[in-house]
Amino acid sequence: MAVTFLFCFLTARFFYVQVIWQEELNYRALDQWTREIPIVAERGRITDRNGVVLADNTTAYTVFARSNAVSDKTATSAVLAQTLGLNSDAVYEKLTKKKASEVTIAKRVDKASVEALAATSLDGVYYSRDNVRTYPKNAALCQVLGFTSIDGVGTTGVEKYYDEYLSGKNGELLYETDLVGVEIEGSVATYLPAENGYNIELTIDYGIQEIVESALSKTSAEYSPSSASCIVLDVNTFEILALANCPSYDLNDIPRNDAAVLNKLSRNALVCDIYEPGSTFKIVTSAANIEEYLQGNKKAFSTNYVFPSSRTRAVDGTTVKCWSNHANGKHCNQTLAEALNNSCNPCFTDMALSLGKQTFYEYLSAFGFGKRTGIDYGGEAYGLLMPQAAVRNCDLARIGFGQTIAVSGVQLACATASAINGGYYYTPRLVKRVYANDGYVLEEMQSEVKNRTISEEASGILAQMLEGVVSEGSGKKAYIDGYRIGGKTGTAQKFENGRIAAGKYVSSFVGFFPADAPKYLALVVVDEPQGAYYGSVVAAPCAREIFEGIISLKNIQPRTSE
Repeated sequence: MAVTFLFCFLTARFFYVQVIWQEELNYRALDQWTREIPIVAERGRITDRNGVVLADNTTAYTVFARSNAVSDKTATSAVLAQTLGLNSDAVYEKLTKKKASEVTIAKRVDKASVEALAATSLDGVYYSRDNVRTYPKNAALCQVLGFTSIDGVGTTGVEKYYDEYLSGKNGELLYETDLVGVEIEGSVATYLPAENGYNIELTIDYGIQEIVESALSKTSAEYSPSSASCIVLDVNTFEILALANCPSYDLNDIPRNDAAVLNKLSRNALVCDIYEPGSTFKIVTSAANIEEYLQGNKKAFSTNYVFPSSRTRAVDGTTVKCWSNHANGKHCNQTLAEALNNSCNPCFTDMALSLGKQTFYEYLSAFGFGKRTGIDYGGEAYGLLMPQAAVRNCDLARIGFGQTIAVSGVQLACATASAINGGYYYTPRLVKRVYANDGYVLEEMQSEVKNRTISEEASGILAQMLEGVVSEGSGKKAYIDGYRIGGKTGTAQKFENGRIAAGKYVSSFVGFFPADAPKYLALVVVDEPQGAYYGSVVAAPCAREIFEGIISLKNIQPRTSE
């Protein structure tokens, strides 16, 4: 019995070692008798939708040394230090380390230096090709593209979000060695090729990106804000055609030694930060009211309803005022379209309160507030939306005109696009496709409708009203003769430590064209402008310049007179 048990045990052990454990033991043996020089995979390129290269690679080299194979460590240290511009003592210390059989002497070494080292025929010194990430457009799209670590790993932006595709798989060059790591004479090296990373094609149109960055630079020079940002969307797909934040930084000269500065400059404010939108949010309130009226909700106001002339509304002891004093009958007795033109807060308070908490919050959810849009970019903000159960009438009243709610730029841009494109809410995207150098397409992203927000009829009515804001109302400085532009201005006071921050505002404008068949939408946000702060004065002209640039770039002809 004991002999039988022993025989079965040995048979089982033999099977385990020979079959199940075989692969790991082979690897251990190979590792024990070989030394590896890594072959770094080429990182995938990033281009815009038209093939303009935005992130590329240049060739560099990494220099290694195998301590046990270096016969004269002092002389080798001196040659390495002199050729590579290193400290001789530091190199000698690396070569004499007892615990490391192989050490990295230097990274990102240029070709000329490697050729100079090769001419010296130093024993125990090896080289491998490396890649250095470069950005041909320097500061352009810096917060979108992001950057890589010194080891070529995506750290921020698209570089990080799509690192799995971009990075590829490293290969190896294997040398046979003895037990102490000295290469065996006459041995043949084994080459395991690297698998290069996939390329990424963005939805970005670099031509539009240049226009946006130029317009933001001019606005920043004129008003000296703490920051200025813009996002341009394709209204019918939510593909992001441009996204810029000012100030920016050069991706080829990253301030890695100052973490605070780097974190500030590399942060994509339109995706990762939130702000109180102010009057631009009245688009959402108007959309909800129009849709409810068309659906037969008797609490909603018709487009012909005339709001009373009073310039204040008292809600739960809170007074909501219109910016106008209504002197000489100005801005009195206005319709919804006129309320949008004049940006009169009490009218939108009436709409929110009339629809009620339950109905209004259903629209807020449909328009994507209080949750992520799903954009393919890390660190997206949720926004700040009060829990429905905690909302009082005074809170609901203020949400109606863009206070007591905080949104991200991409949230507001997507909500507005949905409100004027027929009511279709898509998932916004920065990447169009992932493909290999040989043309093989690994993945092609398609436009995806997440939900409906309002009907096409309501959307058409709203777009026409917003065209009136630009042609007749507060958005006049975004008007372009011969083109149908729609939009809404916003001027929001900033809060610090729970109180209004004196003299600090967020100026904004969200606009689109053509108003009768929307294609391009731009949201401009200018934080703490100096000298002037109204969205109609600061942000609207910036949007007009962007639209004029797109019109010229795409050769869009003016409308013929009707």
